[in-house]
Amino acid sequence: MVRLAVIIASTRNGRFGPTVAEWFTVRARRRGDLEVDLVDLAETRLPSTLCDHDEAVPPRVAEFGARLAAADAFVVVTPEYNQSFPAPLKTAIDWLYEEWHAKPVAFVAYGRESGGLYAVAQLRQVFTELHAVPIAASITLPCYWDLFAADGSWPKATAACNAAVTPLLDQLVWWARALRDARTARPFTV
Repeated sequence: MVRLAVIIASTRNGRFGPTVAEWFTVRARRRGDLEVDLVDLAETRLPSTLCDHDEAVPPRVAEFGARLAAADAFVVVTPEYNQSFPAPLKTAIDWLYEEWHAKPVAFVAYGRESGGLYAVAQLRQVFTELHAVPIAASITLPCYWDLFAADGSWPKATAACNAAVTPLLDQLVWWARALRDARTARPFTV
């Protein structure tokens, strides 16, 4: 089994992230090769002020870190705000370091016309700096509000994003296994 942490990046009131994350995790859990941990940054309530390197991390950060350390791969579900990703996500990323190393990360982004492409581009840079491996596949949801069905469900059965989940997860699982095998054979060092 591959342990997948799906991270809901938005903490904003009235956010759409949980809807997107639920849609994605339902599909991920249908596979027989994934164990999914849904991590909601609004629930983790991580402090916004980082500690110095010689200070002990707060218990909430330690709990968050343990969940990420247990993961073999990550999917970040993020909105795009002002052509970037939310500040609470950056804080969550910056609280940790080794927990991200040599693990694949994929992105499911949503927003206006760009569908979150600007946020994804910046996150690829950030995660590369952390020695994580952003995979090529991603899902972007431009004008996501147009994907509601007449009955209020989301997304419409005919939405292209539904077909994009399987190839993204196939790539992510391949990278997760390959990198887990590599970390087991030889621990990652910077």
